[in-house]
Amino acid sequence: MSNSAKTSALDRINAVLDDNSFVEVGSRITARNTDFNMTASETPADGVVTGYGTVEGNLVYVYSQDASVLGGSIGEMHAKKIENIYAMAMKMGAPVIGLLDCAGLRLQEATDALDGFGRVYLSQATASGVIPQISAVFGTCGGGLAVSSAIADFVFMEENGKLFVNSPNALEGNDASKLDTATADFR
Repeated sequence: MSNSAKTSALDRINAVLDDNSFVEVGSRITARNTDFNMTASETPADGVVTGYGTVEGNLVYVYSQDASVLGGSIGEMHAKKIENIYAMAMKMGAPVIGLLDCAGLRLQEATDALDGFGRVYLSQATASGVIPQISAVFGTCGGGLAVSSAIADFVFMEENGKLFVNSPNALEGNDASKLDTATADFR
């Protein structure tokens, strides 16, 4: 699979799941926030495609962030969709696969977005040791979502992915041209 510039969130899901097995949940949900001129921004599926399907005939729940929608940033409804997938997976005892490509917190949504992160963390912590959690990092995975990926049982990262809690160029001796501490090649 490729990075967000070449592969859509739905294409990633279809590449992982069995052919024609994906059922999308929450496709009509968009951002609720109206602050900072958010009503002028279209937010299809609020930047995350969620649903369930099968991998080799086994039920899995999946979410895939869409970096073309506000950089894939997490807002209130985005987080609620992920939380809903976790609740469904827990009821069924099925794994959750997260395909991550996120600019981090959606600043325009302020405390609603922070609450969303907390709810995602709670869902993951509750699921820990109960159902398998798998994360794959595509493109950027910064801020709070980097912590979220660390909670998963398995984390994969594409060659061009970047995973960091704070901006890699904020570290002494590192600059934007290097960004080596955030990549899959970092040793």
